[in-house]
Amino acid sequence: MIKDRKTVLITGATDGVGRRVAERLGERGATVLVHGRDRDRAEAVLATIRGNGGSGAFYPADFSSLVEVRALAEAVIRVHGHLDVLVNNAGIGVGGRSAGRQTSRDGHELRFAVNYLAGFLLTRLLLPLLKAGPTARIVNVSSVGQQRIDFTNVMLTKGYSGSRAYCQSKLAQIMFTFDLARELQGTSVTANCLHPATYMNTTMVRMDGITPVNTVDEGSRAILQLIVSSDLEGKTGLYFNGLLPQRADSQAYDALACEYLRALSFQLVGLPEPAHASS
Repeated sequence: MIKDRKTVLITGATDGVGRRVAERLGERGATVLVHGRDRDRAEAVLATIRGNGGSGAFYPADFSSLVEVRALAEAVIRVHGHLDVLVNNAGIGVGGRSAGRQTSRDGHELRFAVNYLAGFLLTRLLLPLLKAGPTARIVNVSSVGQQRIDFTNVMLTKGYSGSRAYCQSKLAQIMFTFDLARELQGTSVTANCLHPATYMNTTMVRMDGITPVNTVDEGSRAILQLIVSSDLEGKTGLYFNGLLPQRADSQAYDALACEYLRALSFQLVGLPEPAHASS
């Protein structure tokens, strides 16, 4: 195998499909920045990466806190002059049938905060690093489970269910990907998203009381394709179901809905919205 010396940040890399992707990138000689919350699990992942010929470091953060997301971005920026790939993989599931509505440390609905807003903020803060290299890729790990966003009830204070919250957050990721791809058109940075596999054998799936259908190896192959495939060089604004491109929910192609989500997201994370030409 030809060694690939790229620097890759993977969120949620201490377990499940994120861990498998991190380990496989180590085999390619990558420098893998491992995000998670548990240092012991992170060190185990890094030991495997180093044993496979790669290198890396642990960057802790709790994605229910935007303050910690900012600290993560600042830590990466301090150490690294550029970033070749950002994989927004961290997330939480539906929460089980008996789980009620929860909020993040910032007061936002928890799944929207962890699965979407944290990655949105991290990506915006790391864009200068992604633009600093010759090319870079943003890969957002979403889901085939997608729920149209009711912009009068984004935080689901009415009609809450864990499934609705999860699926809404995943559609938000896809809408963000498409909007970001439009913004970055003509730059060296691409943005794509995917549903890697269905109910992989991960801790999140088991905690939700769901019997696994696919393996993390199947999911990791799909994510790795978006990270390393030469066929996707310069391709942007795509949604994949596994290894194949597919259409997402129709709201993801609604320019007004994407604009509304964009403006709301900048407001919620406390960043100024940059001027851009939308299509």
